[in-house]
Amino acid sequence: MSQTVSNERFRKRFTTFNEIGATDRDGVNRPSLSGANQEARDTLVEWFEKATLDVTIDEMGNIFGRRAGADNALDPVLIGSHIDSQYNGGRYDGVVGVLGALEVVETLNDEDIQTERPIEVVAWSNEEGVRFQPDMLGSGVFAGEFDLEYAYARTDKEGKTFGEELERIGYKGDESCEPRDLHCYFELHVEQGPQLSERGRSVGVVEGVYGFVWMNAAFIGSADHAGPTPMHLRHDALVATSDVIESVRRITGTGGDDLVGTVGSIDVHPNSINVIPERVDFTVDFRSYDNDVVDHATEQIQREIEHAANRESVEMEYEEIMRVDAEPFDDGCIETVEQAANAVGAEYMRIVSGAGHDANYLNEICPTSMIFVPSVDGISHTEDEYTEWEDVIRGADVLLHVVLEKANMGEVEQ
Repeated sequence: MSQTVSNERFRKRFTTFNEIGATDRDGVNRPSLSGANQEARDTLVEWFEKATLDVTIDEMGNIFGRRAGADNALDPVLIGSHIDSQYNGGRYDGVVGVLGALEVVETLNDEDIQTERPIEVVAWSNEEGVRFQPDMLGSGVFAGEFDLEYAYARTDKEGKTFGEELERIGYKGDESCEPRDLHCYFELHVEQGPQLSERGRSVGVVEGVYGFVWMNAAFIGSADHAGPTPMHLRHDALVATSDVIESVRRITGTGGDDLVGTVGSIDVHPNSINVIPERVDFTVDFRSYDNDVVDHATEQIQREIEHAANRESVEMEYEEIMRVDAEPFDDGCIETVEQAANAVGAEYMRIVSGAGHDANYLNEICPTSMIFVPSVDGISHTEDEYTEWEDVIRGADVLLHVVLEKANMGEVEQ
């Protein structure tokens, strides 16, 4: 058969898809369960059906397109990613993996190739977690990490629940969202970091993903006039927050070689130039490939939040909302990706992902690995996110070879 996917078809689909929710700076704005996200889902379902895939939608709005195998009693090979975006995010994040998986199926259709095992393409719900937290919610419920009721009760800043919004856009499906037997899972994705770009490699063979913890925290002080209130009488929630921000940077500098930490979201109230901040809600994100390092950083920042509250005489709130342990991917799946990269002549390297992916949770229920393609200058989660198209095609070709290998394994070969 042809050893490559269709460049022209894939690129046309990619361009058309990213007209949905397009921004003025060549990004996309398709947060989970938004109007643009609904339109993207509708488009994907239409394309799945045109590719003769059997489409099902589960209770979390995860979209599956199934291509029959010669023996449909065998566990399927699952491939895909997500189509929701950050607010004003990039065009490549997630979409490359979903449309790349669809292109693999289309290539098999073109060549009239029947695989032993069924192949399923998936688009997971709420991977980004920007509107409804935590992230990776659809795959998390599917893998048994979260209860369905918990997921439905997640709210956005306007108080709208995930369950209500899922029903509103018509994607609260009938299929159960729960763990089931899968032969393996592979996810094609842009790296979202600088390693491939800096080393001039076109493919990353992903060995595992960083563990991470997300925290919500708040300081509650007293609002007062910025002019007449003496400094010694102030209870400034923003000053306490600034102490924590500095502590996050200090902890990451001493906590481990790969430890990273971020305060990525801050809401200040009343947010007025001449009023002392009364309340600040903020987030903390720690990541490392060493779970003990993440644990230690989390314990440290809890103490720093308490110290900051005491120094500024303000009240504090703290909640851990997300924790994912670092675990290596399946050796056999990693080796299959490496062999496929060799087969297509890719300049590749083994790599660990600093970003979380749906593959984190799939790794808990079936053999899993990922294929990375470079993010130019390591930029992602912004409208400036960019990947050279020849690298996208190279990654899809690797995925094609991986699927042919895994989907033609019989029941004995595990």
